[in-house]
Amino acid sequence: MSIRTRRLWPAALLTAGALTLTACGSGTTTASSGGTTTASASDAAATGSAASGSASVSGSAQPGQVTVTVTDADGCVASPNSVPAGQVTFVVTNVDAVGVTEVELVADQRIVGERENLAPGFDSTFSARLDGGTFEIYCPGASTERSTFTVTGQAAAQDSDLAALLDQATKDYAAYVDDQITFLLVPVQEMAAAIHAGDVAAAQAAYIKARPFYERIEPVAESFPDLDPAIDLRVGDVEQGTTWTGFHPIEQGLFERQSTEGLGDLADQLIVDITSLQTQAQKLSAATNAGTDGGYQAFEVANGAATLLDEVLASKITGEEEAYSKIDLLDFEANVEGSLQAFATLKPALNQIDPTIVPQISAAFDALTTKLATYKDPTSPSGWVSYDKLTDADKKALVAALLVVQEPLSAVAQKITN
Repeated sequence: MSIRTRRLWPAALLTAGALTLTACGSGTTTASSGGTTTASASDAAATGSAASGSASVSGSAQPGQVTVTVTDADGCVASPNSVPAGQVTFVVTNVDAVGVTEVELVADQRIVGERENLAPGFDSTFSARLDGGTFEIYCPGASTERSTFTVTGQAAAQDSDLAALLDQATKDYAAYVDDQITFLLVPVQEMAAAIHAGDVAAAQAAYIKARPFYERIEPVAESFPDLDPAIDLRVGDVEQGTTWTGFHPIEQGLFERQSTEGLGDLADQLIVDITSLQTQAQKLSAATNAGTDGGYQAFEVANGAATLLDEVLASKITGEEEAYSKIDLLDFEANVEGSLQAFATLKPALNQIDPTIVPQISAAFDALTTKLATYKDPTSPSGWVSYDKLTDADKKALVAALLVVQEPLSAVAQKITN
């Protein structure tokens, strides 16, 4: 991240200080794509249905229940792989797949339910109310990453009210942001514990695990001028007389100096700052769901999608973001996913505003993610080729694929406001 004169989410900035709503979970959201209602990660954590101990799932699945078993040999397997429309609970168990830490339910490029931080031996659950259609179970890093999941019955009728579709997009995006911050806190806490224990290897692993969650929602963090610099400022952007805090001095210590010395206070403060970010984001979500001033606006979601790709061009392609760990491609992929999720929430409305732009941008995203996937490296700690191994030709190819998405995506906010 670098300091910018332009900030996103202006409505949030203007009113965040005046919000009197108490922070709460993102609640239940009705997805605009695939006819789904999903419980957020923060809700799951509050009810005790987030990641639990290593208890295994036994017995046959109950009606409306799907077991998703992740193994090193078979990848990600859902049983059953077809259910009737209605409320569905997914019970996810990672048996022994070291390279898999997340499971997603995807509909038309949008994540409608997911669980993260699934170490081998752990299980978790998430629930969604699903209408008829074809979905994907996606487990990044599994031997079989994607499998088809079918919901029988009729698809939900599409709301024809454009304002309602745009409103739903903001609610869906608010839930996505809240989930990512909830997922982010876990590895940051793990990193702090490892630093205090003097375990460099464990702290490095936790750092790598944490980074994507922040990168997916960075435009939201940047709307809080005090928090984002405290969390994600690079050394070249630190103003004279100020203290360098956040991820990157920790990155320098762990990866360049190969030491945890002097990092304990930084790690503790990072937990405080991310917890504060969570509180502020939950206020935005509460205002969005209540329909009051200070919540997310649809054009801001569109701007956020474009800005995440700007992040790639500004700091990932140059290699400036992860100067010590060289995991820039991991951040690159997270920025692309965050951008795609913001765009996906807007698809139903965009299909009414300009039916030609959705397939164009969707195809460009597919091509970009396919190109990016050629740089995956399962032997690397981050799962990606170390950035210092990329050639100039590699970087040019990635930029070319990125620009094909960025050009039409940058026009979406104007289409919405017009």
